[in-house]
Amino acid sequence: MKKALIIATIYPFIEGFEKNNIKLLKELGYEVHIIASGDDITPNLDGLEVVKNIISITRNPLSVSNLQAYFYIKKYINNNDIDLVHCHTPVGGVLGRICNFKRRNRGLSKTIYTAHGFHFYKGGPLLNWILYYPIEKILSKYTDVLITINTEDYNIAKKSFCMNDLEYIPGVGIDIKKINSIIGNKEELCRQLNISKNSILLLSVGELNNNKNHKIVIETLPKLSTNVHYVICGVGPLKQQYRQLAKELNVENRLHLLGYRSDIIYIMKSCDIFVFPSKREGLSVALMEATASHMICFASKIRGNIDILSNDKGALLIDLSNFKSELIKFFDNIFDSTNSYMNDVERFSIKNVKEKMKKIYKEI
Repeated sequence: MKKALIIATIYPFIEGFEKNNIKLLKELGYEVHIIASGDDITPNLDGLEVVKNIISITRNPLSVSNLQAYFYIKKYINNNDIDLVHCHTPVGGVLGRICNFKRRNRGLSKTIYTAHGFHFYKGGPLLNWILYYPIEKILSKYTDVLITINTEDYNIAKKSFCMNDLEYIPGVGIDIKKINSIIGNKEELCRQLNISKNSILLLSVGELNNNKNHKIVIETLPKLSTNVHYVICGVGPLKQQYRQLAKELNVENRLHLLGYRSDIIYIMKSCDIFVFPSKREGLSVALMEATASHMICFASKIRGNIDILSNDKGALLIDLSNFKSELIKFFDNIFDSTNSYMNDVERFSIKNVKEKMKKIYKEI
């Protein structure tokens, strides 16, 4: 039986984004192996049979544990006669391609790398270009298929990299049929938040960190009508900092941190406007889901977001330097929630992504 190895820095990435690829590989006759960092109680991928290896891998490329991971992965690939390595995340992509180098050169294995947003990007820090760009360019020589998930990354790779094959696939796909079947209830959500049902609900989804940039919306709240409330679904290190900031700005009763939620689509369909002020994205699943939920979307004009939205399709793409002023201006006008995104988001459907990935796996 053919054997495929999926590598990522953290196991939750595989749990959240790789189930469909695992299913496809199994359908094509592969025994699927996984290497990622996690713990002994990591979930079992909804019953999918895989050979799971939990080791220590960190996001810091200079960590000693990554050197140990290198020796483990290299030995594992050779001892198990792995036919296909599909690596993800920056460190996972480096380890996978280096460890499979000799076996690939001997024609015994193939390597796929999915870049979920290069760390270097238009307008990004110069240091990121100095550190990450040369690494990706060099390792592209040892990549049979490089998959990018947004057009900016695709164009950079097409212009400068040396992989055998370059593909553009719009993310991991969203289940549009399931999204259409879910019904929201704004009145009930307002009741749970203990606020007026006539409130205007802004929603963001994402980890509470600097990159997701929720702070910029919190800082704008005092300048918006008092019936505007900000709901955030997500966990992260800045939770207490956000609470303290809201208190200092006297808007603590208008900020609602809901933590991790498994009913994101219900929340989306119960809110009025999706606000997405990220500094950096690959291709956001949350933003795709918001468009498929027919939400008005107010997002930063950055890589990835511009692949999903356009200003003439009921959305607003705003430069981060003007984000606060444009959000205030937005509320000075009557907003229209009748725009439909469905013709645009069909290309991000799970069905479309599956067909593209199946073609790649078959051809390699």
